[in-house]
Amino acid sequence: MLGPLQGTLVNGAAIIVGAVTGLLIGKAIPRRLSDWIMQIIGLSVLLIGLQMALNCRQLLLLVVSMVLGGATGELLKLEERLLGVGQWLESRLGNGGKIARGFVYATLLYGVGAMAITGAMESGLLGKHQILYSKSILDGISAVILGSAMGAGVALAAVPVVLYQGGLALAARGIGFLLTETVITELTATGGLLIVAIGLNLLQVKKLKVGNLLPALLFNVVLVGWWG
Repeated sequence: MLGPLQGTLVNGAAIIVGAVTGLLIGKAIPRRLSDWIMQIIGLSVLLIGLQMALNCRQLLLLVVSMVLGGATGELLKLEERLLGVGQWLESRLGNGGKIARGFVYATLLYGVGAMAITGAMESGLLGKHQILYSKSILDGISAVILGSAMGAGVALAAVPVVLYQGGLALAARGIGFLLTETVITELTATGGLLIVAIGLNLLQVKKLKVGNLLPALLFNVVLVGWWG
């Protein structure tokens, strides 16, 4: 009955359920252990991002995409806008400053991977949802861990993820021809670099404005599609 949005809605629900479960568990976890869990999450996210980024086959286009995307994001102040949404939510819910950070990191983590793109395309073009169902399991499990350490912002990230994946699914019939196997591979690699940046932030190695790098994904699709 839900058509192309069914897989996306299941994915969003899995993120919310996982994050809420993590919140309930997190209240019973000592601060020292919570900080240690955050470091483990940071290392895991770093590994996930590296695995994705190493699939790159057109390194020059990736670098150009990152430079152009980073410059565009900086000019548009995308990171500040994303944080602004999170801070607005904080002012309504209150959580010691963690909601904005959890919202931004979880939104990027769950939205830029290959499964988000290919799953949405499968839902839109074929009416099947196996990829997004699989993604839902992975996202739900990781949301438990992330939610226990970063709070309610992880659950709220389900909203932009649903809007993004749902939009792709609905638009699939019109733009499906653009997302060739090569484009998806390079897009995954670019998204992987963004996830690496999230991992570095979680480990407090370097503060990177990951949100400002989001336009790199769009530049990558255009450049790889044009370059062939």
